[in-house]
Amino acid sequence: MDQDVLRNIALSYSPMVDRQRSFAATRLTVSALRSGQPLQADQLLAAISEVWPHAGTRVSLNVMSETLLNDLLRAKPVSNVMIEIPSFIACDPQNTAAIQELHSNGNTLLLHGRPTMLLPRELLSCFKYSIIDLAEDRRKNETTGPGEPGVTRSVGFIQSGVRTVAEMENSFGRGAVAILGWPIDDVTADSGVKKGAPDMGVLVELIRRVDDGDDVDKLEAVLKRDPTLAFQLMRYINSPAFGLSVEISSFRHAIMLLGYKRLKRWLALLLATASKDPNLRPVMYASVRRGIFMEQMVAPAGDDEMRGEVFICGVFSLLDKLFHRPFDDLLKTIPVPERVYQALAEGVGPYSPYLELARAVESETAPVINELAEQLLVGLAEVNRAVLATLTLASQLE
Repeated sequence: MDQDVLRNIALSYSPMVDRQRSFAATRLTVSALRSGQPLQADQLLAAISEVWPHAGTRVSLNVMSETLLNDLLRAKPVSNVMIEIPSFIACDPQNTAAIQELHSNGNTLLLHGRPTMLLPRELLSCFKYSIIDLAEDRRKNETTGPGEPGVTRSVGFIQSGVRTVAEMENSFGRGAVAILGWPIDDVTADSGVKKGAPDMGVLVELIRRVDDGDDVDKLEAVLKRDPTLAFQLMRYINSPAFGLSVEISSFRHAIMLLGYKRLKRWLALLLATASKDPNLRPVMYASVRRGIFMEQMVAPAGDDEMRGEVFICGVFSLLDKLFHRPFDDLLKTIPVPERVYQALAEGVGPYSPYLELARAVESETAPVINELAEQLLVGLAEVNRAVLATLTLASQLE
């Protein structure tokens, strides 16, 4: 992937989550950080096509550069690429023909922001959804459900700016097809891990036994106490992202092929994704992406041990919220390497900057991404490649 555009932009991502708490799409925000540098839409689309090929899952492009966006409107993205078009660009008659052509190409178009002037009539049918920030939503205090009187909209809407579970529920109640982002702090504050406690207990015991080097029979006996977990483990191990060419048919077979280090890695992943609360599903997705992103960032220079440790660091980075316990207390019951403990419990050590960067690419804070990349002595292109690789690998696990 040699696209020059990756050297001059910062990519960040956030989920577009539907009312079933599933990923409807990934929102990829593209921020220009190198003024005066040419940004070409065809290079951006080439990079994106490696993650979201034709007929693949959907991505919504939020392009923060007006020049790049105008170029993108006149390019030919594959049909599963959704494009967010700011209302001021949609209202400009010079863009009408380009928008109509994108629509005829099969691209889903999202109108971003409330228009300050009338949208050209011929474009009304081109936009499938509008993106409405909660702070600007004139109907946010209405409590009627979708399809009931008083909530009529000409197009469906996606809500942004949601910060709490109550706001999320109200948005879905007013007919939102999805929300952008996820109120992680509020969701985890209301949930806890009681619903997933049995799974958590088995996983913690397994991690301990793997850490102690117990034999396969003992590990298998523990896993058999929870068939659901056994199924999840086999599903993950057999996924394309795991990179094994041999079909794994049993837990014993998995241990023989993987070894204890890789097994512990995937037990850690399951520990972060074991809760049955649907509101926590996007939180689990975030944990997985953090682990993969951090591993991708150290992959060029790190050894196997370092890659494994930063993966666990990212996957575990939300456990304090899920368990409602501080890391220094929580990690007394879950064995982790010292460098992982430093990053999670103390916010120091060699892995801490990578964790901060992982958080930054989730929050669309392009200047922070640039600053953290400079601190790590890596270029934006390396960070962007890690973002795209993360989204590729994560999609293979879902």
